[in-house]
Amino acid sequence: MTSSSVSTTVGRPTRDAGNRLDDLDATRAFALLLGIVFHACLSFMPVFMGWAVQDVSTSPMVGMFMVVSHAFRMETFFLLAGFFSHLTFHRKGAGDFVRSRVIRIVVPFVVGWFILRPLLISGWIMGNASLRGKVQVWAGLLGGIHSLSTLPAGIFTGTHLWFLYYLAMITALTLAVRRLLAATGSLGVALRRCGDAVVAWLAASPFSLLLLAIPTAAVLWFMNIWGMDTPDRSLRPHLPALAIYGGFFVLGWMLSRQRELIPSFTRLTPARWTLAGMGIAAILGLGGIEGDPAHRHYVAAHVVYAFGYALTMWSLVFLTIGVFRKLCQRPNAFVRYVADSSYWMYLIHLPIVVWLQVAIAELPLYWSTKLAFVSAVTIAISLFTYDLFVRSTFIGQVLNGRRRERMLTATFKRLRPQVPHGNNSILDFERRRTRSARTVQAGGAAGDPGSARRPEASA
Repeated sequence: MTSSSVSTTVGRPTRDAGNRLDDLDATRAFALLLGIVFHACLSFMPVFMGWAVQDVSTSPMVGMFMVVSHAFRMETFFLLAGFFSHLTFHRKGAGDFVRSRVIRIVVPFVVGWFILRPLLISGWIMGNASLRGKVQVWAGLLGGIHSLSTLPAGIFTGTHLWFLYYLAMITALTLAVRRLLAATGSLGVALRRCGDAVVAWLAASPFSLLLLAIPTAAVLWFMNIWGMDTPDRSLRPHLPALAIYGGFFVLGWMLSRQRELIPSFTRLTPARWTLAGMGIAAILGLGGIEGDPAHRHYVAAHVVYAFGYALTMWSLVFLTIGVFRKLCQRPNAFVRYVADSSYWMYLIHLPIVVWLQVAIAELPLYWSTKLAFVSAVTIAISLFTYDLFVRSTFIGQVLNGRRRERMLTATFKRLRPQVPHGNNSILDFERRRTRSARTVQAGGAAGDPGSARRPEASA
């Protein structure tokens, strides 16, 4: 997904080179890349979570990282999705906007599921086989393909592509509400102004994070776990997850109407870092009680956990955007390339992650070394396939709205020596050698053997 002219691909702008919002591009790429590392962590959890495989080396630090990163990465994505969707809607109009959402969200969701689901199933099959001491790749692949024979049972579920399904739903709901407001005339205008005023007030309030955390914590109470559920098991909307991701999307949409408020929402202040730290301390300190319903303070711990989780969520979303606003004040070609490729990388990464986790699960190496290996190799393979098969092809046009020159091709052009015409020593040498050879041939034909040694003597 690229940024070319203010359109979005899965919620991010596609702008011309001079108009891209590089800081928000980088934030979105970070959120998606963080998801790759998040999934790479799953095999190193000290408690088996039903993942494809559990590594021989685990650490509780992995669990702490996963809890914190899961609290804000997708929320950041949905906020930026709403922001750029608003820009695209008003630049393209309703018809073109809907068509672009179908092409860039619905099509990858449907096509990607049929390709990636069998590969994921094959990873689970190989993971189970590894517990018996052997991994049969071919048998895993055949089992993954055979899993499609059970359709339509389980169709479009059980993959990491659920975020596209929810993004499509939230976008459709937003457009429906917008149309309803437009149909009410002056009432709709008044409600929009009221919404804008509330957003502006929150931006200026020193208590905005606390106020936003209260309704979010109330919704979190209805999750199946303490924290955010992953709604990948059914096409039936998971209402608490839909409410939270939809709330971030709508806030992003409304921030796009008042872009001057972004610095206020994303300011980096000691108070905000302190609130983030307090929220993280609460969820890490109380998380262990979740597995003990008989604990005498179970309900109180759940309440504090939900509020701490919501506070962590809002704090880290705005702080992350603020950090990238500070770091990415100038255009950077590498950052733009990673941002362009991040959508593709996230789409294809999970089968690669699972296969690598299975391959190294029994190796006697430290968990951090393995985690770094799985993450780095997955990103490298994803980047390479993006450059080779996506960036300059019709796939890139579907995902990003346009085709771009491959980085490998551009790099080759830069590295290839460019010698001005008429000033090429190699060509000059070849010309002199050709002239000398012709002179030798002419001298030999005239019966002058000395011309072969010193052509100039024949003159």
